[in-house]
Amino acid sequence: MLIDSLMTTTSSVSKTFAAAKDLATQTDRDLDWAIVQRVQEGNVGAFDQLVQKYREHIFSVIYNLTSNREDASDLTQETFIKAFRAIGRFKGKSAFFTWLYRIAINTTMTFLKKRGRRRYINYETINEEASAAEIVEKLTAKQRSEKGALVQELQEKLNESLQKLSPKHRTVVILHEIEGLEHAEIAEITKTSVGTVRSRLHYAKQQLQSYLRDYIG
Repeated sequence: MLIDSLMTTTSSVSKTFAAAKDLATQTDRDLDWAIVQRVQEGNVGAFDQLVQKYREHIFSVIYNLTSNREDASDLTQETFIKAFRAIGRFKGKSAFFTWLYRIAINTTMTFLKKRGRRRYINYETINEEASAAEIVEKLTAKQRSEKGALVQELQEKLNESLQKLSPKHRTVVILHEIEGLEHAEIAEITKTSVGTVRSRLHYAKQQLQSYLRDYIG
């Protein structure tokens, strides 16, 4: 289905994250845990290693939820501040990045609720992101010279459609289709079951397919 091609196309940041995830073996998880333990033992400077490792990923997911770089930057900083303050309670039972994503999602949702903001997926800087170009190629046979206008139209259609989804459905779409997280990881982040994640994702795709029918049909 065309909607699947659309929603599985990711940004260059998402590709970087996906590649990182492939390398995130148990050893990598253990490395994070070792750094966390150093922080818990009083080595505050060690926390910078975690910030450097995950800052871009956290910024990416928050930006896709807020569609505002300034807000995403502020919320990313707030996420790491909260993580640092709460790190003493992290016991290593889950991956550190899963725990961190949960803080980021909760922080962003609270912000959006208070501000009444909309959540969008943004595909800007088309000329710099090959993945964004792929969206155009999959949705249309237009010439590359028309890419800018087409992407702008796609942006508007996506934003309009995503606004119609509930926050919980938008969240799973962003985490799975844009950020590349597995169902189990999303379930842990959102504190739901894998079945619930799959159900929400399936429903969200059906809704987007319906909203975008005239555009991608």
